[in-house]
Amino acid sequence: MNKTLALAKELIALESLTPKDQGCQEYLRDILSPLGFVCETIQSGQVTNLWARKGTAAPLVVFAGHTDVVPTGPLEEWTSPPFIPTERDGKLYGRGAADMKTSIAAMLVAVEEFLAAHPDHQGSIGFLITSDEEGPATDGTVVVCNTLKARGEKIDYCVVGEPTSDALLGDTIKNGRRGSMSGKLTIKGVQGHIAYPQLARNPIHEAAPALAELTKEKWDEGNEYYLPTSWQISNIHGGTGASNVIPGEVIIDFNFRFSTASTSAGLQQRLEAILDKHGLTYDLKWTISGQPFLTPRGNLSNALAAAIKAETGLETTLSTTGGTSDGRFIAQICPQVIEFGPPNASIHKVDEHIELRFVEPLKNIYRGTLENLLG
Repeated sequence: MNKTLALAKELIALESLTPKDQGCQEYLRDILSPLGFVCETIQSGQVTNLWARKGTAAPLVVFAGHTDVVPTGPLEEWTSPPFIPTERDGKLYGRGAADMKTSIAAMLVAVEEFLAAHPDHQGSIGFLITSDEEGPATDGTVVVCNTLKARGEKIDYCVVGEPTSDALLGDTIKNGRRGSMSGKLTIKGVQGHIAYPQLARNPIHEAAPALAELTKEKWDEGNEYYLPTSWQISNIHGGTGASNVIPGEVIIDFNFRFSTASTSAGLQQRLEAILDKHGLTYDLKWTISGQPFLTPRGNLSNALAAAIKAETGLETTLSTTGGTSDGRFIAQICPQVIEFGPPNASIHKVDEHIELRFVEPLKNIYRGTLENLLG
């Protein structure tokens, strides 16, 4: 068994359901400390974070990831127990196999090999590991980034080990993510008997024209890296349950997935202007779970793409699709953030897995990226 696979199995066996780390980071410290890394645990609430750095010179290349995993779902639906890493049919099965304990293992072994080959390398290397990526993400990477920012500690390049590949390892990397902003809109009317509509005011009827306009609104054109901003309603609730009562209010949940072509403030203003134009009486509460970030083509994407090409022969594709990630926090203190990891088809599913044929190449790509940046 190669070292990357063995380490991945050790991590998968630790039941680190978010926000619990269950000793994963202690295991990583035991590997990193002898390599010369200064390791620091940054605790916030129930969340354990690890910041490890070797060297003080620029540029600083950081590998980032998370040790927490999502719940398993019904255990009886798993072919093998989710926290007993199992090889079967050319795959490694277990919760976290793809998202993202194999990536962490590959990063560690890649750094070990790089340091052995280049003891006098340029720059510095760091690890930013959290146990709060799959949860609320309020005590994890964002806390570490705020700590580093307060110290004036800058990151030049960051590779996040999220599972970004599609069909084959290396076919896709993420050079950005859309922002996510939700709204809870309460449109107010006057409750009354459905037989006397003149004595009531139906908020559902009043909302309909505004909602129709919002669904047709073109928020932006997107850009080279992003599709146009999307606005979607997720829930509508109105009424008392009785068929003869006009409701007094209707509650609408919606979400923007927006690109760097728009700002959260600008989208809020435009949406509220449409509501006001239709003369609605309403309350609106906004929640921003992540701002968009973008790393244009540059040193990091080129270094990673070259490593992928050398290992797999593939020309990788830059993508900004998918949900949010901790890259949104790291991008606040690092100008170049790229996400790269194994295929993501099985993540968060029963029988999560990674193909064994991708494990060692994943490590080689991480090492190749270091070679291209610091070798």
